[in-house]
Amino acid sequence: MAAYADQSRTLISRAQLGRKSGRQAYWVSLSAVVLVFSLVFLFPLYWMISGGFKPTAELVQNPPSFVPTHPQITPYRTAWDELHMGRLLLNTLIYAGGALALQLTFCVAAAYSLSKLRPVLGNVILGMMLATMMIPAAILVIPQYLTVLNLPLVHWNLLNTPWVIWLPSVANAFNIFLLKRFFDSIPEDILAAAAIDGASSIRTLRSIVLPMSRPILGVVSIFTVIAVWKDFLWPLLTLTDPGKMTLNVGVNSAAANMQENVLIAGLAMASLPTIGFFLLFQRNIMSGLTSGAMKG
Repeated sequence: MAAYADQSRTLISRAQLGRKSGRQAYWVSLSAVVLVFSLVFLFPLYWMISGGFKPTAELVQNPPSFVPTHPQITPYRTAWDELHMGRLLLNTLIYAGGALALQLTFCVAAAYSLSKLRPVLGNVILGMMLATMMIPAAILVIPQYLTVLNLPLVHWNLLNTPWVIWLPSVANAFNIFLLKRFFDSIPEDILAAAAIDGASSIRTLRSIVLPMSRPILGVVSIFTVIAVWKDFLWPLLTLTDPGKMTLNVGVNSAAANMQENVLIAGLAMASLPTIGFFLLFQRNIMSGLTSGAMKG
């Protein structure tokens, strides 16, 4: 009974998998499902990248060609030069890097305080932060714009500066919640031992908590970079100087005066960094999201 109870329930029993026909049916079904879903998710990406290699006449022909008849690299070169992709990429990297540094600093401090220092009314503060996640982002656009237009107390205009991207991304309730849940899973005995050795709260955070939190820090970093990279509405409103635009805004601004194949080539180049970033760190995403799910 104990051995039977330890067996996890699956769609196919172990007895069926033990048979040759059962194994064959299982692997055929699994391969078919993986293949179908891979085609569904990868085909739009392939269509975009291959469209950049087609001449304009082939791109708009009906019926469309799935493989470029006469592939050309010229649209990608034209898109890189006319869109100033190097400058747009550098701008976006600066915005994403600054937002990442500020968000890690303040979100880690807030999550560590709520998890381990346990201030007065800490649960109330956490509940109020989580309540902000229920507010649609579109509602906050006007108040945020008025704030950066005339920053309170100092009366600075932050438009067309990196701070207009960095400051709104500092406090992220979802990332604070993720970090707090992970910090909650760190045993108190470790922190108590550090306190007995004379370590302060900041020293404990720097020397013990942060090295143990690399998975969740990786997840927060990925979420922050991708959020800044794919954001469109806020940079469109606040970064009107062509020399300071982000990648998405710069490509969209030049879309009206470009050929279709050149525009598609620019969109393909704009999307590749985030795709590569995700593929490179996808294991960190899964491990970070599940690492703090259970205690013990």
